[in-house]
Amino acid sequence: MFTLATWNINSVRLREGLVARLLREEAPDILCLQECKSPVEKIPLTMFQELGYNWIVARGQKGYNGVAILSRLPIEDAGDRDYAKLGHARHVAARLENGVTIHNMYVPAGGDIPDRELNVKFGQKLDFVSEMRDVFHADNPQRSILVGDLNIAPREDDVWSHKQLLKIVSHTPIEVEHLLAAQDAGKWVDVTRQDIPEGLLYSWWSYRSPDWNAADKGRRLDHIWATPDISNAAHGSRILRDVRGWQQPSDHAPVLATFDL
Repeated sequence: MFTLATWNINSVRLREGLVARLLREEAPDILCLQECKSPVEKIPLTMFQELGYNWIVARGQKGYNGVAILSRLPIEDAGDRDYAKLGHARHVAARLENGVTIHNMYVPAGGDIPDRELNVKFGQKLDFVSEMRDVFHADNPQRSILVGDLNIAPREDDVWSHKQLLKIVSHTPIEVEHLLAAQDAGKWVDVTRQDIPEGLLYSWWSYRSPDWNAADKGRRLDHIWATPDISNAAHGSRILRDVRGWQQPSDHAPVLATFDL
């Protein structure tokens, strides 16, 4: 059995103390971080190792993007893919000794205008998710878990107002369509919604809100998926909303699930 957490940390060096606090208080066996904003060699590995996280698989960039998998369990590097040929550190995979592969993804946010003709970043986002679909369709993933900041809230109850966000990047119909096509191509099961099938559920609250907690205008942008052959082993899903209220926080909250594998 192991517990896995995913968290867009929005700079692992700036928020090293918050990562340490999460590791001490929640002690997930595996922590997948996105938006590390650091070259791999400058990730504070010593501190993580002192807390028992002796294995790390990561891809980094100076000041942007970056994904890392920290683990108390032995893992080996299972590669990466440059989705949409952006040259960004947005994907890394690791394999556990039991053969389960973990994919850590950071899908582009897509800018502010949901039109690829007017906004290059939105087109890059759609291309990224389309390539995810094609890869999953070709590879037919098995014994795999996919986590990360996918930057899309697919369900009506994954956002604070479905109607008001239909034209806002992260919940537009075309983004949702692309994400669901990628999910269907790999037959991925949304573990969080398997465990929490009903009700409003968020993992991100904007920095722009002066009182994010009271306004509660959230979106569920962070996801844990599993292939059908292991999805029934997942349970205990939760989103650590309180972490969004820690001092100098990320605008994302960690998402966790436990797997009996």
